[in-house]
Amino acid sequence: MQTQDTIRQATVRWEGDVAHGKGTISTESGLVSAGYSFGTRFSNDPGTNPEELLGASHAACFSMALSAALTRAGHPPTSIDTVAHVHLRKIPDGFEVPRIELTTNATVPGIDDAQFRELANAAKAGCPISKALRATDITLDATLNP
Repeated sequence: MQTQDTIRQATVRWEGDVAHGKGTISTESGLVSAGYSFGTRFSNDPGTNPEELLGASHAACFSMALSAALTRAGHPPTSIDTVAHVHLRKIPDGFEVPRIELTTNATVPGIDDAQFRELANAAKAGCPISKALRATDITLDATLNP
């Protein structure tokens, strides 16, 4: 039996040259609508950028995967807080994202640290965004709160 893909959509419009132009990003749900530009990506101008959106997607995907793994193991979490640091590096022919560092802190009743770390590493490897980013080095620092 073949399953049907779930398809999500994001739309971007860019106007102008790369240094002085600007763009808008929106999602199908309408919950995300933001401007971006050279300045929001490479300086501290107000607005978003592709790397922080990638980080948000990855942190959200990982946190849900970890919650599912913990719940299946009989330890539903009270909370999971995850931060993704997305590295953007200039290389001779442009830019790359060589590394994403996930840092998570979770409150999970009744689990020991070894099992928690095992499930966290499995969630990092198994979440769909991690799988899509296989060309990127993804690290995880997982802390179980007391």
